[in-house]
Amino acid sequence: GERAVASCVIFDRLAMQSSEYRRFNVTPEQVGDDYAALREALARRCARIVSGEYPAPDLLVIDGGKGQAAVAANVLEEQGMHGVPLIGIAKGPERKAGQEDIVSPHRDDVLNLPADHPGLHLLQQIRDEAHRFAIQGHRARRGKARTTSSLQDIAGIGGERRKALLAHFGGLRGVQAASVEDIARVPGISRALAERIFADLH
Repeated sequence: GERAVASCVIFDRLAMQSSEYRRFNVTPEQVGDDYAALREALARRCARIVSGEYPAPDLLVIDGGKGQAAVAANVLEEQGMHGVPLIGIAKGPERKAGQEDIVSPHRDDVLNLPADHPGLHLLQQIRDEAHRFAIQGHRARRGKARTTSSLQDIAGIGGERRKALLAHFGGLRGVQAASVEDIARVPGISRALAERIFADLH
């Protein structure tokens, strides 16, 4: 969707390592194409691993089924990361928790662990944390973009005036709630510009 974000979370030393999480803003060309977005994000992460910036994982877990796992395997191959084990975790046919399919790009069969299996619980935890972290980043990025673009689209509003308006009213909602007279009181905003801002936001 709009302002898509991919995420990378780390489980190590028997716990989630939130300080090592990373987000990847998906380029507009890849938005809506899950495979292309996965390829882009994973390629960027792998390039940093190959450069020595991050250690290679003991196991790479992809949120997705056979298709996503195959894309990830191709990226690992292209980056020369041949020894990294890879699995995908996908919701089963009924998309219910506890019925996940665990897949490998190198095997045709699917592994289904019992719903109370500790290994499945760990994979679910990692997947759900990746979802949470990505959604958090997506909402922040989308909100920031909407706040910025709503004022950027108004003729006569540059960076300084936009900052002044947001600071004066405490954010976009404050600007939207303000009258023409209130807006015109902001330094650098003429009456004519205040009327234009008011009209464009309503």
